[in-house]
Amino acid sequence: MQELVRLTSQYGLLLIFAGVLLESLGLPLPAMPLLIVAGALAAGGTQSLGTVAAVALLAVLIGDICWYLAGQRYGSRVLKTLCRISISPDSCVRQTETIYERWGGQMLLVARFIPGLSTIAPPLAGAMRLPFVLFLGYSTGGALIWIVFSLGVGIVFHAQISLAGEYLARFGTLALAGIVAAFLAFIAFKFWERQRFYNALRMARISVDELRGLMASGADPVILDVRSATARQLDGRRIPGARPVDIETPQAQLHGVPKGSEIVVYCSCPSEASAARVARLLMDHGFKRVRPLSGGIDAWETAGHEIEVDIAVDPAAGLATAKDASATLKPAGGALGDPAA
Repeated sequence: MQELVRLTSQYGLLLIFAGVLLESLGLPLPAMPLLIVAGALAAGGTQSLGTVAAVALLAVLIGDICWYLAGQRYGSRVLKTLCRISISPDSCVRQTETIYERWGGQMLLVARFIPGLSTIAPPLAGAMRLPFVLFLGYSTGGALIWIVFSLGVGIVFHAQISLAGEYLARFGTLALAGIVAAFLAFIAFKFWERQRFYNALRMARISVDELRGLMASGADPVILDVRSATARQLDGRRIPGARPVDIETPQAQLHGVPKGSEIVVYCSCPSEASAARVARLLMDHGFKRVRPLSGGIDAWETAGHEIEVDIAVDPAAGLATAKDASATLKPAGGALGDPAA
């Protein structure tokens, strides 16, 4: 803390701009503690509160606009890449999409307070074609709330922050080692938690070729698309005949389906986490032959099998909406027959 106070005091606005910008671009840097210290320094008269807020706001908007444009251009590919490198890739995309479905662009007002969401929210808004003016308004409002809160904490607790800095300075290297050890322990815990989650979801998968064989043989498997509504809007592809279901209550869409039916579940998430979760839930409800599709919708298309595509973007509404019309795309060089038959 003492070192952070010293750096903030010495380099001032440049350090604040760089720290907030890099965090906005996705680097795991402590921008909020930096602003809290800046608030404490402002309370002591060594920093201009208005100037600090303006510099931090500019840095946030630069980062958010960059991600918004990336999402607008590359769509769901940006979200998948970001979530693949996150500590909790299995829930990253799904949780963000769920929040967007509930709140729309308003999620940007609180995104910076939710770990992981601050980086994912701007490209998701771009991918969902949220109008730029609305995006800029929500992003600015959210940034101001975050900045004012952080600076306010520093102002209110400036005396305690100074005492904490002096206390840590007495212990020097020992205090720094403790902070580093705590951070490493947190990272280790998150990786252990992720591994435990994957172990719990471990079950037999069905390959895309096995599924295609079932469909061609007339076995008529029940195929469930467990992606969120937002994910289906962003990516209109689906396996022919697939039924969209709610990940929380998939059994509600299976009325009349015999318990012994062959059921295949797919998603577009890392390691088929959502598909495996739904498969286990259906098995708990008595369905015996439920398997996640290995590789999900991406593996199905990569293998050259037929897909249906919905035209799903409505820019005027600022988000994607499912259309009634769809097209079935078949691999070049001849088809294997209509799998939906």
